[in-house]
Amino acid sequence: MLKCLLRYSLFDITFTSFLSKLMNEHTIADNTKWLYLFIAMAVFVNFSGLFTTIIGPDGTLYATIAKTMVLRHDYRNLYAQGADWLDKPHFPFWVTALSFNRFGFTNWAYKLPGILFMMMGVWYTYLFAKSLYNKEVALWSALILLTAQHIVISDYDVRAEPYLTGLVIAAVYHLYKAYTRNSFLQLLAGAVFAACAIMTKGMFALIPVGGAIAGHLVITRQWKQLFNWRWLVAAVLIIIFILPELYCLYEQFDLHPEKVVFGKKAVSGIRFFFWDSQFGRFFNTGPIKGSGDPTFFVHTTLWAFLPWSLLLFAAIFQFIRKGVKDVQSREWYCLCGSLLTFLVFSASKFQLPHYLNIVFPFFAILAAQYLYKLTSERSIKAVRITQLIIISILLGLIVALHYFFQPEAFKGITGAILLVLLLLLLFLPRAITAKAYWRIGFSTLLVSFIVNLYLSLAFYPSLMHYQALSQAAMWINKNNPSKLPVAQSGDVPFAMEFYLDQPLTNINADGTGPTPSRPYFLFAQTDVINGLKAKGWQMEPVKMFERFWVSRLTLGFLNKATRSKELTYSELVIVR
Repeated sequence: MLKCLLRYSLFDITFTSFLSKLMNEHTIADNTKWLYLFIAMAVFVNFSGLFTTIIGPDGTLYATIAKTMVLRHDYRNLYAQGADWLDKPHFPFWVTALSFNRFGFTNWAYKLPGILFMMMGVWYTYLFAKSLYNKEVALWSALILLTAQHIVISDYDVRAEPYLTGLVIAAVYHLYKAYTRNSFLQLLAGAVFAACAIMTKGMFALIPVGGAIAGHLVITRQWKQLFNWRWLVAAVLIIIFILPELYCLYEQFDLHPEKVVFGKKAVSGIRFFFWDSQFGRFFNTGPIKGSGDPTFFVHTTLWAFLPWSLLLFAAIFQFIRKGVKDVQSREWYCLCGSLLTFLVFSASKFQLPHYLNIVFPFFAILAAQYLYKLTSERSIKAVRITQLIIISILLGLIVALHYFFQPEAFKGITGAILLVLLLLLLFLPRAITAKAYWRIGFSTLLVSFIVNLYLSLAFYPSLMHYQALSQAAMWINKNNPSKLPVAQSGDVPFAMEFYLDQPLTNINADGTGPTPSRPYFLFAQTDVINGLKAKGWQMEPVKMFERFWVSRLTLGFLNKATRSKELTYSELVIVR
């Protein structure tokens, strides 16, 4: 009971603090209270996946690395499966490890820091939009960001992106204030956030930060401000603030050329940090390679920024069309920060959908200012029809998903919540405001709540039943009173390693190599188990688990009638 109260008190403190800051304003429109209510609902939706199982492999990998930090009391070195790990920088793992130290190895202790950084990003989006435009645009910017589809997904499937999104917009805001106020403290704060962003994802984190500030100064021809000494000071400060990351990489890798990383010896952690992890992927010359598609982030934005994506495209078009006629009086931060990043990522040879999240605060502000400036009946009608089509499609997709997927976790209370939201969607927007764009916005927000609460309360909890490694680990925790050793074979082990309350041994699929002392639990796919039986291993069957790669969904799997054809099976046995 105490743990439960602690969980909800943490959410309440965060949420109440956010709202109290927003409401500490006196000149508000009559219906602005509805914006606060919708912000409260949007924040709740983003926290609704806090206690559910972490999605593998990436989420469970990051959770396992932070768990290993805590268990080893080693916060300098990054390890995965007992080996040196060189891919992402340290900052998210440090923050997650602090959370684990305080709250234990739980789902919510892993996700909470990332979501809080995302909420920090929402707050800075509000502040930045308010500085550039006004309070109403700022509130809508916060709402649009909170309900952009991939932001909500990232708050459920926490990786590095929630941290990075919050840090990037915070750095831009403080550097903007440093320029407009000529304040060293603002410059210092901007450098701190920029350094933390670099220690989260690498040097490319500076692209949206530098693009936003420098792009505005270049377009508005403020050459003296562009070459002001403050930016050199900021660069020096950033280098100073990333020294902890450089020290850790030097200690773990550069001082140990004998270590084998990416199949090679003498791998420099510092070189990887400055070049291979980002520029190496961009040019496809580093150890981690991909294949780029110039249109990838265009169609990614279409779904990732739903239900606001078409509105965003219209906003960008109108901003550029009107901006070229009135360059000096416009702000170009959001357009430059987002489009420069968008173009660089589109030219990259290594592309993933969640990369784009870091520019969503800019997208949200662009979309909000466009909505705010809608005045002509023709434009309002076009936007209304567009959003109604999107709303209808999203509701249709959720109905279809429910019909075919048939989630086991769907409960009566979930159905009641969704029904109430549907009734509000039908009647509330017209009842509470006469502003055309508010009605459009409120309807769009409500459909986002319906979609994402369905996903977090019904779909994802049902989906995680098929993440066999985490399911097996939680079963063993409850059914291993003798504390038999546990091993797994033939799979990516991170989910089991994180959720298991005891050490995990990884053994070769052919049975060679070191194994725990018998008897012990062995978890492996059925074909591995059968292969070991054929070699004469004595095994006692314990439990069978359905298995599917839940981060790579297919239509066949989503349809319950054809799901069995998509599943594989893993077995838990006792090796005697």
